[in-house]
Amino acid sequence: MTKHTLFPTSVVGSMPRPAYLLDAMRADPPLPEAEYERVMDAAIRHVVAMQERAGLDVITDGEYRRASYIGVIAELAHGFELGANPADGRPWTIVVDRLAPKQPGFIADEVRRIRTITDRPIKATLPAPALLGERMWDADRSSGAYPTREAFVRDCVPILRREVELLRDEDAAIVQIDDPHLCLFVDSEVRAGYDDPVAASDFSVEMVNEVVDGITGVKLAVHLCRRAGARARGEAAFAGGYDPIIDQLNRLKVHHLTMEFTAPGAGDMAVFRRLREDFEIGLGCVGTQPGEVDSTETILERVEQALRHLSTDRLTLNPDCGFAPGSAAQVSIDEVYLKLCNQVEAARRLRETHG
Repeated sequence: MTKHTLFPTSVVGSMPRPAYLLDAMRADPPLPEAEYERVMDAAIRHVVAMQERAGLDVITDGEYRRASYIGVIAELAHGFELGANPADGRPWTIVVDRLAPKQPGFIADEVRRIRTITDRPIKATLPAPALLGERMWDADRSSGAYPTREAFVRDCVPILRREVELLRDEDAAIVQIDDPHLCLFVDSEVRAGYDDPVAASDFSVEMVNEVVDGITGVKLAVHLCRRAGARARGEAAFAGGYDPIIDQLNRLKVHHLTMEFTAPGAGDMAVFRRLREDFEIGLGCVGTQPGEVDSTETILERVEQALRHLSTDRLTLNPDCGFAPGSAAQVSIDEVYLKLCNQVEAARRLRETHG
């Protein structure tokens, strides 16, 4: 991808893990380290090759090395305990002690490793601080270390900021912070459940800005995740256009916003006109729902709709969300390949039309 490539293509982050990799990750007793690394390295080479063959301009390692997306914070810092969520039995990482640095560079190491097997630009992803507070702080079990959720979130900031610096030093092309928490506030029912939804969404933005403020030499992005992955798990997703959080979005100190637009509840793309003109927009134009493959023509229609409100040099193409919404979801990696091929073909046609 050159600096002037129109409609560059990428994934959002996660990719489905093949069954053999899941077996290796869940082995009881655990596999010997050398054998586990051999299986993991082979799986990552495969998922990188798949993205290259599909023709993507920017790639990831599929987040394969992470036990869970938000749980990666427990690789970066001490203070967490792994248990089970009493509501659904899923693994639940909870903060139980004051945070202390553990493995700075765990995510940066993902970039270092895949740089040895590809020459394409690499995207790295991190969870937003407020998302960690929403998912990993428990009033009963965490309050001894952090009396409030907000106190825990603030202590996550320096841990995440250091990782962004290390990712920059590893020459990651894009560092993307995923923030489903901020996108909660597009939903009127969710907003009604907060005493002050504006203050809560302001806090989410403030924490992201503290993570990235002043960091140069890398493209900084926020994925406004509407939990498309939740739809793949059969859970409720949040509905509503982006208008209620426009003021917050315009205060984000990043270069790029990745926004989901394949779901009917995402609202009108005219919202792009209310965003800062210096934002590059990663258009969620490919659905991630298993069993549904958007045609190239459908993707083109979505992009052309966005181009009514954005110039061609501000638009990049990506799926709505990550393709691996959780180990319980059955997601075909071959189906994902077809979706990405259609996305790349749409970009090729767009370059012919608008180049």
